[in-house]
Amino acid sequence: MEVGRKKVFAVAVDWLGLARWAKTDDEALDALVTYAPRFKKSIGSAARALRQPKSVDSFEIVDRLGGNTTTDFGAPSAIIDGDRRRLTDAELDDAIRHLRAAWKAFVKAAEKARGQSLAPSGPRGGGRSLKKMVEHVRGADEGYASAVGKSTPEGGDWSVVQENFIAAIRARNAGELPDVGPRGGERWPALFAMRRSAWHALDHAWELEDRAARVG
Repeated sequence: MEVGRKKVFAVAVDWLGLARWAKTDDEALDALVTYAPRFKKSIGSAARALRQPKSVDSFEIVDRLGGNTTTDFGAPSAIIDGDRRRLTDAELDDAIRHLRAAWKAFVKAAEKARGQSLAPSGPRGGGRSLKKMVEHVRGADEGYASAVGKSTPEGGDWSVVQENFIAAIRARNAGELPDVGPRGGERWPALFAMRRSAWHALDHAWELEDRAARVG
């Protein structure tokens, strides 16, 4: 549980990429239960071994951390101790497989939304266009790679950004990138970075699906 001043995130530690926010702990946990089937559908075969939660009672709260302005903005940002550990080769490959499945879900949603009208993202209107959404997701992953400790070559499309991100993840997990950046801040651990990227891709994939469905 990541608790900010305005929002609370419930992050499913065993389901890389599944995190939902609400105003209270209970509501955030309810959102996890609600979105679990959608998560499994989105990442397809990568989710076969994941056990479906039937209720909030299916969860065990393993950590409770304070949030920050990023939390209240609507993105998970708290790093649990478990995300700082070094992954085995098998664990790393499995996490990368889940991450790629999340990226693929966004691509699929974007392709399906191409040429369609999108409803506003909120009751007051607004929301990125499809083109802006794709650029946003690409730019975010570029920033995530930098947060891990590896810059992305200029001019690359999202596939280039993805492969650079994966290379950064592998290097970070192997201890080839330092824990602290040049300005003294903690660099993102490999597992947290993958969790954040997968969440971001899925969150916007579901936004595209919902906005297209409301128009339909």
